[in-house]
This record gives sequence, structure tokens and C-alpha cells, in this order.
Amino acid sequence: MGMASGGGRALRLPGLHGYAVEFSPYWPGRVACAAAQYYGIAGCGTLAVLEQNEAGITLLRSFDWNDGLFDVTWSENNEHVLITSSGDGSLQIWDTAKTKGPLQVYKEHTQEAYSVDWSQTRGEQLVVSGSWDQTAKLWDPAVGKSLCTFKGHEGVIYSTIWSPHLPGCFASASG
Repeated sequence: MGMASGGGRALRLPGLHGYAVEFSPYWPGRVACAAAQYYGIAGCGTLAVLEQNEAGITLLRSFDWNDGLFDVTWSENNEHVLITSSGDGSLQIWDTAKTKGPLQVYKEHTQEAYSVDWSQTRGEQLVVSGSWDQTAKLWDPAVGKSLCTFKGHEGVIYSTIWSPHLPGCFASASG
């Protein structure tokens, strides 16, 4: 797991398998990586926040969770906040300005939460998650529970993503 540029620099985190990586919308050299032990089948997960500069890539902060982390999304209204999705079906809200976490945990999916994405449309603070329970859920991070559950897939959901152009519109892909 690592970040590469023209120089092909990388940072290895032994014992972890990276599942998702996202550039910060605020910090040019900052990246968040969602990772899991043992290919996400067993073990814990780690959210790694990395910084790339002239000196190379450094691990800025890391947070552990008791199950594999499969996806990560940066907040669109706070440069320090991220949300991860986990093998235990939960979403975690983390603050990189703090050393401990998570700030909040949302546990509604009944199987692995495999995907999470924060809407980039200004004026709405919405998050969508996709799960192996065949549902997508809509969240407002300021509210302690999901706003809506979308059913319609006949297989596990692997990816959910907001439209960067149409407010309130997301797409999901399943097996």
C-alpha cells in the first residue's frame, strides 16, 4: 500500500492490505487509506493518513478499528474529518486533529459496509454507504441515524458514489 509520484515513492504498512485511498480535498499532499489485516477476512482495520512532500511520504496519523476498513471518504465541510466503512457493517467518523477516535459510529448495515462517499455538491452534507446486505443508506453526519435506506440490488453492493454535478443523485454498483 503506498502513494507514488514520478519518483515512484511508496510507504509500506506491514501486515495491512489497502482497500481504498482518497486524496484530501483540502491538503494537496494528504491522502487517507482504508486498510485491513488478513485481506479483510479476519483481524482489525486501520485508517492511515499519509502526507507526501519533498522528503517523501510520512504516516501523519493512524487509527485502529476492530474490523477491516474497506472504504474512506473525506468530509466536504471540515478538513480534519473522514468517514470509513467497515466489515462489521458500521461507519466510523474520525477527526485527524485528535489522537483517539472514532468520534461517532453508525451501525445499521447488517453485513459488511463496503463503500462510503461524501457528496461534493455544496449546500448538502450527505453521505451514501453501500453494503453486502444489498442496501445503500443515506446519511447526514449531523444526525445519529440514516435518513433513508435504498433497496433494489440483488447482490452485494461494492461501490456507491455521488454525482459531482446533480445534487442528491448517487450511483451504486453490485455483484
